[in-house]
Amino acid sequence: MTKRTANPDQSTPAKTGVLVANLGTPDNTDYWSMRRYLSQFLSDRRVIDYPPWKWQPLLQLVILTKRPFSSGAAYRSIWNTEKDESPLLTITRAQCDKIRATLTQEYGDTVVVDFCMRYGNPSVQSAVEKLKAQGCDRIVFFPLYPQYSATTTATANDEAFRTLMQMKWQPYIRTVPAYFDRPDYIAALANSVTTAYDKLAVKPDVLVASYHGMPKRYLTNGDPYYHDCIKTTELLQAALGWGDDKIKSAFQSKFGVGEWLKPYAVEEVARLAKAGKKHMAVIAPAFSADCIETLEEIQEEIKESFLSAGGETFTYIPCLNDSDDHIAVLTNAIKENLSGWVTPA
Repeated sequence: MTKRTANPDQSTPAKTGVLVANLGTPDNTDYWSMRRYLSQFLSDRRVIDYPPWKWQPLLQLVILTKRPFSSGAAYRSIWNTEKDESPLLTITRAQCDKIRATLTQEYGDTVVVDFCMRYGNPSVQSAVEKLKAQGCDRIVFFPLYPQYSATTTATANDEAFRTLMQMKWQPYIRTVPAYFDRPDYIAALANSVTTAYDKLAVKPDVLVASYHGMPKRYLTNGDPYYHDCIKTTELLQAALGWGDDKIKSAFQSKFGVGEWLKPYAVEEVARLAKAGKKHMAVIAPAFSADCIETLEEIQEEIKESFLSAGGETFTYIPCLNDSDDHIAVLTNAIKENLSGWVTPA
C-alpha cells in the first residue's frame, strides 16, 4: 500500500493535524488592540446578523469609539500580567499542551496538535497553514464550544473552510461536533460541582447554570443553542441527583436592544435572592475555559446583583479549563474523529 505524503514531491509519510479553536482574545488591553478585536468579532455576520449597510456605520462610528475603553478596563482587571496575555489564551494553550501530550503517547509523532482563535491571534488561517507546512494532509478541527450555535461553532468552521478555499491543495478536514450531551462531559461538570461544594462550609441553596446569551430571534430562526443549554442543565441535574429547585438555567452577556434568551442571569440571581435563596453557586457550562465573561462578568456584575438583592454567599465554580476530567473529554472526542485516519502507535 502506498503511503500518504504531505506533498506530491515528498516521500515522507503525511501527518494528521488536530486543531482546537476557541473564541478569541485581544492582543492587549489598549484602545487600538481592543478596537481591532471588537471590530473583527462584531463584524461577523454569524454574530451580528444585521445588514452591513445598517450595522457597520453604527459599529465603526459609535460603538467602537467607546466600547474599547470599557472592554479594555474589564480585560485589565483579569489580565495575566505574568505572561502578558488574556486568561483565555493561557488556558487554551494549557489545554492544547495536555491534549498533545496525551495524543503523542497514543499516536506518536503521526499526530500534530495546535490551537487557534476565531478572532484575534493565533488565527485560524495561520494555524491551518502551519499544520499543512508541518506535513498534515488531514486535519481534525475542534471548536471548543460544548453547545452548538451558529454564532460560535459554525463561524469557527466557516473560518477553517475559508482558509481551505484559498489553497490549491487542500488538506482533508473533519469537524468535531458539539459535546453538550456526552456522558463524560456531564460527569466532568458534576464532579466540578461536588468538588466545589465539598469545600464550602455553607452549602448553596441553588446552583445557577449561566450560559452566554443570544438574541431570541436566532432561536426562532433555527439555532439549536438554547435547547442544547437546557439539555445540559437537565443532564447535569440528573447526574447530581437533584430536584428542580436546586438548579436553574440563565443567560448572560446581553448586548444591544431587543429580547435575548431568558431568564437574564443578572436579573435571575437577584430574583432568587429575594425569593430566599441566600447562598448561591454559579457554573458556566457553555465556556470551555474561563474568560472575560466568567472572570469579570459573573464574578463582578452577576455577583453584585445577587448580593445587592439580599444574597449572602456567592460561589463561582470555575470552568473545566485544563482539568484532567476535561482533557479526557476533549481527547476522547478527538480520538473518535481520528478513527479511520490514524491508528495508535
